[in-house]
Amino acid sequence: MATEAPAHGGYLDILRAPHAARLLTGTLVGRLPNGTGPVAMTLFVRDQGGSYTLAGGLIAAYGVANAVGQPLLGRAVDLKGQPRVQLPAAVLSALGMALFALTGIGHLPLAYAAVVLAGFFTPPLEGGLRALWPSVLGREDRVHRAYALDAVAQEVMFTVGPLLVTLLVALRSPAAALLVINVLGVLGALAVVLSEPSRAWRSAPREAHWLGALRSPGLLALLGSFFFVGLALGSITVSAVAYADERGTPGVYGWLMAALGLGALAGGVLYGARQWSGAPERRLRGLVLLLAVCYLPLLLTPGPAAMTGLSVLSGVFLAPALACAFVVVDRHAPRGTVTEAFSWLVTTFGVGAALGSAVAGPAVELAGTVTGFAVAAAGGLVAFLVLLATGRALRVTPDPGAGTVPAAPAGPGDAARHADPGGAPEAVHTEKNAR
Repeated sequence: MATEAPAHGGYLDILRAPHAARLLTGTLVGRLPNGTGPVAMTLFVRDQGGSYTLAGGLIAAYGVANAVGQPLLGRAVDLKGQPRVQLPAAVLSALGMALFALTGIGHLPLAYAAVVLAGFFTPPLEGGLRALWPSVLGREDRVHRAYALDAVAQEVMFTVGPLLVTLLVALRSPAAALLVINVLGVLGALAVVLSEPSRAWRSAPREAHWLGALRSPGLLALLGSFFFVGLALGSITVSAVAYADERGTPGVYGWLMAALGLGALAGGVLYGARQWSGAPERRLRGLVLLLAVCYLPLLLTPGPAAMTGLSVLSGVFLAPALACAFVVVDRHAPRGTVTEAFSWLVTTFGVGAALGSAVAGPAVELAGTVTGFAVAAAGGLVAFLVLLATGRALRVTPDPGAGTVPAAPAGPGDAARHADPGGAPEAVHTEKNAR
């Protein structure tokens, strides 16, 4: 069930909060290297005469290294604070990608080492931002809307990012695109860590446990599903390049990726325009099913104009699914592990995307572009089936003592919703800000 919220006014209310616009913008710019990495790396490898299989392998290595690094860096942020981890990581990641851009694919061990370095040290800015929202925004309803805004803003990045890479490639070269994007990434991270909320934030006390956030069954269920959502998107990245090459119009690739981001942007705006009641875990199942269904038309591979329209459709439910997943992560993350928990979501998503790229490359070369898009459709379907199979784990009520911050009702209507369990928005599970 959903009710109208002051959506656009609600977004503006969030952006007017002290530090909010800076943190959101800095995080998005800081994440450009990771968000556009597969696009830029694929174009760079192809420009150097490498195959789709090689491009997929390098992207897979980058993604796996990112998957290992994100939770480790996220745990370090929870223990040491944001500035001491985020900025050094951003610099090291940029140096790794610069090495890759300057040395190319002539010496493959060095190329793989460079992308592994870049992937491992990708700073956990995404999880860090979501850890900061409660201290910056305060109320539960504003934090939930910030999650939706976060997902929408990501789609702006995924819309603009591929176009920026395409523009840089057209003006200079794929190597120049890699270098410029990574310089921007360091500047974005710098903007975040120099902000007062980032410098002041400290995680809530956590139970000493080697599994950290992974001791939550609900979180594990969510991660299993979003691994396959990532697989679907990773396969689309490689398949779209193959589609553009097949049509003899390489520039179409950027438009297809931008169209997917535009669809997700529109879906995220509409999703965030409403205040949702009921369990977010149940709502997430419906959103992931719709996401999977919208991947199927890509198998038609029509002309560029129609394919661009289908790419828009394929993205419509992505941002809503992500925004809902953020709330689910927040509800199921054990106390003191919020950055790590969100980093695990980034990790599993990234590993899935890396595997999707690695699988789609050989699939395209052996059986054609349609097969690559079939990998995406299969990934979406399996993501839904995982949520169905793990419904019991996701129904477990999170521990109310695990750092939940109660919402402050904004008015009589909000107070009534908080008093009425049948109409209450989902509870948020957030970290406290220690100053």
